Amino acid sequence: MWYFNSQIIKTPKTMVISDITYPKGIFRDTATLTSLGIKPYSEVTPDNKYYWNGAYTVDTTGDEVVGTYAGTARDVATLKEGMLSKADSAVASRQAAIDWYWTRAAKGGTAVPGTIATYATAIYSEHETIKTAIAALTDLAGIIAYENKPHTETRKTETYDADGVFEAYVGTDTSTRHIDMCTHFTANPTDTVDPAFVSLVAD
Repeated sequence: MWYFNSQIIKTPKTMVISDITYPKGIFRDTATLTSLGIKPYSEVTPDNKYYWNGAYTVDTTGDEVVGTYAGTARDVATLKEGMLSKADSAVASRQAAIDWYWTRAAKGGTAVPGTIATYATAIYSEHETIKTAIAALTDLAGIIAYENKPHTETRKTETYDADGVFEAYVGTDTSTRHIDMCTHFTANPTDTVDPAFVSLVAD
């Protein structure tokens, strides 16, 4: 996008400046745009997950014009309702994936494996912990922190040959992940194991 004469130009178009008509092709010519006073334009908006767009200001002093929307915080109670709904959906989907074990056992089939029974108990318990944590949140900062909790992930470093074929793991690397705690549950014991994974620890 571009900015000229207090107007935002979203797509290239024919311009009439000082009674001279310029084809829309000028928007591919940086030098011409600069000579005419047409500047690149960008916008800064708050995270719409947590804020409404508020007051708009524009800074034209630099080589690029920047329009900025202030953030108006969304309602904390409404956000918490959404968090609870998200947690409910997450645990329901995890339980739905293992319900067939109990259905099979009830019909005289193989008993529910101990690892699955333990997993089912764990995710119900974790769901209650999550609901308690959400209920305790009182402000937007707390909500943002809970839905974006930093963790340090450690993974084995993969090496590949010249053809891009995996060779071996050599050492480890760490990185930061921001995890939404509303949907962070114990892994299903039947999930495929990631051979490169070492650990995930809350910071």
